[in-house]
Amino acid sequence: MIKTTKVGGTRKKVLDMTGFLAVVAVFLLYMVPFALVLLNSFKKKRDIIKNPFSVLTEKGYTLDNYVKAFDKMDFLKAFGNSLFITGLATILVIVFSSMTAYYFTRAKNTFSKVFFAMMAASMIIPFQAIMIPLVSIYGAGLSILNHRLTLVFMHTGFAMSMSVFIYQGFIKSGIPISLEEAAYLDGASKVKTFFAVVFPLLKPTTATLVILNVLAFWNDYLLPSLVLGRKELYTLPLSTYAFYGTYSADYGVIMAALVLTVAPLLILYLFLQRHIIDGVVAGAVKS
Repeated sequence: MIKTTKVGGTRKKVLDMTGFLAVVAVFLLYMVPFALVLLNSFKKKRDIIKNPFSVLTEKGYTLDNYVKAFDKMDFLKAFGNSLFITGLATILVIVFSSMTAYYFTRAKNTFSKVFFAMMAASMIIPFQAIMIPLVSIYGAGLSILNHRLTLVFMHTGFAMSMSVFIYQGFIKSGIPISLEEAAYLDGASKVKTFFAVVFPLLKPTTATLVILNVLAFWNDYLLPSLVLGRKELYTLPLSTYAFYGTYSADYGVIMAALVLTVAPLLILYLFLQRHIIDGVVAGAVKS
């Protein structure tokens, strides 16, 4: 007879405690950089250079860094640009990728299979490999750089593949086709069926893709720096570059600018966090 070892009692408590401590250690590892940025955003430059890890300061804490950052980076203008670009690009990605994924899932023809495979394969192409031809074509060829809509168009295109892939996995495994057939019997068209029946059921995946795409668009520095050359079009990440001088940098103001940049994302995450894990798990199904 084969004996089985049952984990329980003291051994189980030790394993649970070890796992809990490991999670806490990883959490602290990720939070330390943000905590240092937040702490140093209230310090004078001299205190930051002397000891950026110290909670105690010689000059005391101040809000002057935030006032200077708000004014020098033209926060309201940069925030408006970031909000417009990120919001419009995210809406376009959600609408078009969900519709595309729905077609790829339900069509079941050679066209849908080939194009879905091509979109999935395109995710492995690094942006750095195509950024120079992209800027050359849109800059020299079409002369449409220095426009926010150009950046929206590029963000939408680059985010489509991943979004379609995640939506397709959720639709295939989580939405029964019987619901759509019932809508067809009631006289609904395919478009109405999608928006009235299918799309509301995609809420967890949509919340996940919203936060993922907003994070990517809002924090992106490389693509906006290639497309937007005029200061009045700068997004928040681009506007923080104004604090870096040739020979020195005001670290306290930089830290304050970084906090102002990420604060809207933290607020958005607080509203969507309960949907994110469900959406990631639901969309990570083998297609």
